[in-house]
Amino acid sequence: MAHWFHRNPLKATAPVSFNFYGVAGSPAANKICNDLRTTRARLLEMFTDVTCNPEIMKNATDAYFSLLQGFISSLDGTTQENKMRFIQNFKWTDTLQGNTPSAQQDAVFELVSMAFNVALWYTKFASRLAGKENITEAEAKDVHRSLKVAAGIFKNLKEVHIPRLITPAEKGRDLEPRVMDAYIIQCQAEAQEVTIARAIELKHNATLIAALAFETANFYQKADHTLNTLEPECSSKWRKYLQLKQHFYMAYAYCYHGQTLLASDKCGEAIRSLQEAEKCYSRAEALCKEYRQTKGPGTTAKPSEQLFFLKLGGVIKNTLEKCQRENGFI
Repeated sequence: MAHWFHRNPLKATAPVSFNFYGVAGSPAANKICNDLRTTRARLLEMFTDVTCNPEIMKNATDAYFSLLQGFISSLDGTTQENKMRFIQNFKWTDTLQGNTPSAQQDAVFELVSMAFNVALWYTKFASRLAGKENITEAEAKDVHRSLKVAAGIFKNLKEVHIPRLITPAEKGRDLEPRVMDAYIIQCQAEAQEVTIARAIELKHNATLIAALAFETANFYQKADHTLNTLEPECSSKWRKYLQLKQHFYMAYAYCYHGQTLLASDKCGEAIRSLQEAEKCYSRAEALCKEYRQTKGPGTTAKPSEQLFFLKLGGVIKNTLEKCQRENGFI
């Protein structure tokens, strides 16, 4: 089953020379600085390389972060701050704020900003793989795994590394709690979409599918509510996506709940559940149009024309007709 996910743009950054004249005095120190420059440049290249896979990304990330830790970790194993931490200035844009960069002279700021981009890359890799029409079981597992890795990175940054920043994140910037939470919840919701698609494919119990769909809809609603205090010009498009997915999975939940009721010969209740599914589906369809017309960061697409969307419309229609036929026999 082909999926479609909204994606915000990657963060952009200014080049960093790591030229510490007068500080890096030995050949070994100069080599570390050169390696920092080349491993950083390579990692940035990987973000936009379509041939990059999770193994290549992990190797590129490990190569750069292992060197960057030399500017962050305490050199004598104590809690004393590493003196190298504040020696270099780093500039990064934010996913929702266009090309306006933030700058901090702090290696921890570089760590969290680069790791944020790594998490975004995993979500984009998952999206690219999930968009294929005939996705295999192995590919579906890769999508699920990539979304879990992304959620784990976002969560680790929020709980461990961002609190260490000397300058706290400004409102609406990537590193502030509301934005971080929205990314974490979105990854969880999208991973569950893959689980639902697999459950449908394996013809699992309709009750289970309805419960998973209801939980997924709640994830999307929670992510949307997390962003409701952000400036509309930077979050409106993202929120439209979260809202349309919420209504889409509520339609799923009502549809499969209706199938459960039908199997129990509760035709009247099944019809009512399918009618609710139709309402949610219509609302999701209207939100697809609004999403397309809303300006803001993120991908441009026509979600209502995607296979995953059209397929559910057919399932609701056929199930409702079946309920009405069986109700007529009674």
